[in-house]
Amino acid sequence: MARGATRRRTAELSAVAPILVVVGMKREADCVAGEGVTTLCSGANVTRLRQGLDALAETEFSAVVSFGLAGGLDHSLRPGHVVVADAIVVGEARRATHSRLSAMLIKGAAAVGCKVSPGAIVGVDEPAMRPGAKAALRDSAQAVAVDMESHLAEDFARRRDLPFVALRAISDPAARALPPLVAKALTPEGDIRALGVARELMREPRQLGGMIRAGLDSRAAFISLRRCGPLLSPLLRLMLADL
Repeated sequence: MARGATRRRTAELSAVAPILVVVGMKREADCVAGEGVTTLCSGANVTRLRQGLDALAETEFSAVVSFGLAGGLDHSLRPGHVVVADAIVVGEARRATHSRLSAMLIKGAAAVGCKVSPGAIVGVDEPAMRPGAKAALRDSAQAVAVDMESHLAEDFARRRDLPFVALRAISDPAARALPPLVAKALTPEGDIRALGVARELMREPRQLGGMIRAGLDSRAAFISLRRCGPLLSPLLRLMLADL
């Protein structure tokens, strides 16, 4: 599509079409719920996310955003630090995000008191649970953070010729291992399996310490997400109209 035609289409869609926000958890979706936003929750399952995106193939959107928690790969990033992706890495591919929209999100996150920086995010189909796995991803992908949604959201946006950005808050830092229970904690709809988690902790109480640390880390990340979430629609619509 020619650049002029793309700009006209983006301007037209920004006035009426919602922004698609791709998340992993219902709690992340709650941070951005509002007018002009459609959320799609993966439940930390890439197969489910691919199916959800396929089901939206005929739906018009003005932009696509990957939003939520991320694992830290850079040791300088602490829980709650916001990363606005300048590139999404998947396999050997490294794809740039929309630079102007990303710059606006960085300014917005800083304005609401978040520590924020640009950096590459690597997308994976399985969670990176241990420091060794995170170190391998950092070295191979030259990325600062990892999540399970950004690569699929970026692919959807690129195939639809839509602007794409990713804003992720660090939950588990690079040196922190997640307890195995974390991988089983979500329902397919992205809710926490509270009863299931309690049963697993009773069966393996050694995971309790790790779950408490993970909970404190995610609490810091969600503080940042709750600050940044309300900015997405107004900031992006302001910029989309001017592209």
